[in-house]
Amino acid sequence: MNIYDVSKKAGVSIATVSRVINGNSNVSEKTKEKVLKVIEDYGYTPNAFARGLGLNSMKTIGIMCADSSDPFLASAIYYIERDLRSNGYDALLCCTGYEVDVREKYLDLLLSKRTDAIILVGSNFIETCKEKNQYIIDASKKVPIAIVNGALDGNNIYSTLCDDYHGIYDAVTNLKHSGCNNILYLYNSKSYSGIKKLSGYLAAMGIDTKEPIEKNNYVQYFNGNIKETSDYLSSIHRKGLEFDAIVTADDNLAIGAIKYAKACNLKVPEQLSIIGYNNSIIAECSDPELTSVDNKLESVCSSCVSTLMGVFSEQEVPLKTVFSAEIIRRETTHF
Repeated sequence: MNIYDVSKKAGVSIATVSRVINGNSNVSEKTKEKVLKVIEDYGYTPNAFARGLGLNSMKTIGIMCADSSDPFLASAIYYIERDLRSNGYDALLCCTGYEVDVREKYLDLLLSKRTDAIILVGSNFIETCKEKNQYIIDASKKVPIAIVNGALDGNNIYSTLCDDYHGIYDAVTNLKHSGCNNILYLYNSKSYSGIKKLSGYLAAMGIDTKEPIEKNNYVQYFNGNIKETSDYLSSIHRKGLEFDAIVTADDNLAIGAIKYAKACNLKVPEQLSIIGYNNSIIAECSDPELTSVDNKLESVCSSCVSTLMGVFSEQEVPLKTVFSAEIIRRETTHF
């Protein structure tokens, strides 16, 4: 039996059945008793769609991420789903990859499911070309859009993120104060967050941003696994590049830097200081334990969900919430 059968047997509309299911007081006692009797007689169990008809809410949030196997994104999804659950909401997850047209397709799919809002997890959703963000702005005219770790201006778009610029800026500044002179920056993303981190490094090093980045040997873009990162650092060192510190855009790259140091018999941090980013679990599992910038992921995700709950209850909420990063000092630095 479904909600349509209940409405037919009770002689009322589908919306009335849903109001009874959801405890809406705008139903007469006589009608309520009639609907409840049919439900009891036939053992009907309401589904999410039936509940949503009465409340104009499916109590469901769409979540989009590029790749759920990515440790950072996987952690973010866990925190978001946990907090949604505690607020009585279910989640629909779509792993979209990185192509804009595929993302637009998945966003339309989630809208068709009558989700109450959509959360975009990861700064890679925000493109530098404004036209490529138009599908997000268009969707925000239908439901609230929340962005984790990125920012986009819009009346119904709510951005929650960490101050990645100052996170890297402070890391580099601390290394300079500890006596490091040749600080290599290794990054693997040109996303919204990736650009902010790179800008923080350039500012801390006093590098003129008008000069092409490619001309600076101390800024290296590389996207590989841990072993490949170690091999890459060995190759640029063999070419004559000297560095006494490495700052990376995520912890995986930093673990690759630790392996490079061991392969070259370099003492960490005496001969080579290393700082990662994200303060993931591997920062504590590495040997030596990795100094890392904590981007407050759990707080960012919880704030994102809290903001959406505020939107649903028609409270005043900020369009943009920014958390400060924190350097977690461990064994790969001596400041």
